[in-house]
Amino acid sequence: MRLSSKEARLEVLKDIIRELHGGGDREKLKKRFAELIQDVSPTEISEMEQQLIEEGMPEEEIKRLCDVHVQVFKESLEGQPLPSSVPGHPLHTLRAENRALEKILAGWNKLLGQVEAAGESGLKQHKDTLVSQLTTLAEVEKHYLKKENQLFPLLESRGVSGPSKVMWAIHDDIRTGLREFRRLVDSGRAAELADLGRKLGGMISDMIYKEEKILFPMSLETLSDEDWARVKKGEEEVGYAWIEPGKEWKPAELVEEQPPLRAYKRPPEAVELDTGSLAPEIINLIFKRLPVDITFVDENDTVRYYSASAERIFPRSPAIIGRRVQNCHPPASVHMVNRILNAFKEGRRDVAEFWIDMKERFIHIRYFAVRDENGVYRGCLEVSQDVTEIRKLKGEKRLLDWK
Repeated sequence: MRLSSKEARLEVLKDIIRELHGGGDREKLKKRFAELIQDVSPTEISEMEQQLIEEGMPEEEIKRLCDVHVQVFKESLEGQPLPSSVPGHPLHTLRAENRALEKILAGWNKLLGQVEAAGESGLKQHKDTLVSQLTTLAEVEKHYLKKENQLFPLLESRGVSGPSKVMWAIHDDIRTGLREFRRLVDSGRAAELADLGRKLGGMISDMIYKEEKILFPMSLETLSDEDWARVKKGEEEVGYAWIEPGKEWKPAELVEEQPPLRAYKRPPEAVELDTGSLAPEIINLIFKRLPVDITFVDENDTVRYYSASAERIFPRSPAIIGRRVQNCHPPASVHMVNRILNAFKEGRRDVAEFWIDMKERFIHIRYFAVRDENGVYRGCLEVSQDVTEIRKLKGEKRLLDWK
């Protein structure tokens, strides 16, 4: 029986996943799927995920079932054409990265087999190669960052959030696995390392399939030419994994720099920034809450701003606003101030830094030259931070320990 209604197909899809969630027989569900639906689209699968989340199924459960339901739908997905795109288009670039990643995974699995066959001695023998291969594989971070910071926000602005939440959770599982693998390289536990390595390879390979068969076709169907222009602009900031992108595709002209986010209205009198817009009140609150002291001196050496945080390291008062910065320092240190500012103005330096012990605290002080897009000097930013406790940190802390 073939269902022509999109709503009817979505309900069948959700029923199948609910039965999987309840422990239903996978082969029977695949057969039921094949009999009922012959033309499900990647977009409908993503809509099904989103509706299940909205109806209360935990995202963690959707993630756990993700591999299972992709297998259930795989035969239908195999019939879906890959999204065609011109070299340089963000989807073409992401797919090119996937082709490079597949070659890396082939070498990865071969190396893991060699290590496992030789045991502990093999782990020692291949340690340098393992570290090198792991470093190469970890470049997948750029691929995932482009999805998380470029594709997902735009899809969400178009009302599609289910796949973003599920895929991001799997990205984080892969990141955790890569960190654990790095620790195992020094452990001598060859069998455990090989098992984890194969699991990681499988997760990454499955993600390639989900991207190519669900995310990419759905994105091509959902996003506009202007959206893809935004993706292109953002991906250049993140960088590329293993490849250089093509240059044939030319992005559309951007009418506005930011997409219209759902349930978001720019505040009145907002200050438009390169990566967002904020009301002056919020900008002030952010600066006051920063865990660093900031002072800004303009191109004429005049103090224009300091952050009035609750626990400043160095005292400041409103009386310094409008004063020449040289007059805010003791005579004995003015020569140093002028040396830094002159080097910044002449373009010979961009940063100066110092660190001092002060009343049992360790203070890090940095000065940054502030230049505009044309490289013209616009002022100096002083940033001071108490790093006493930061210097004591060791290992990792990944869990919240609030009482």
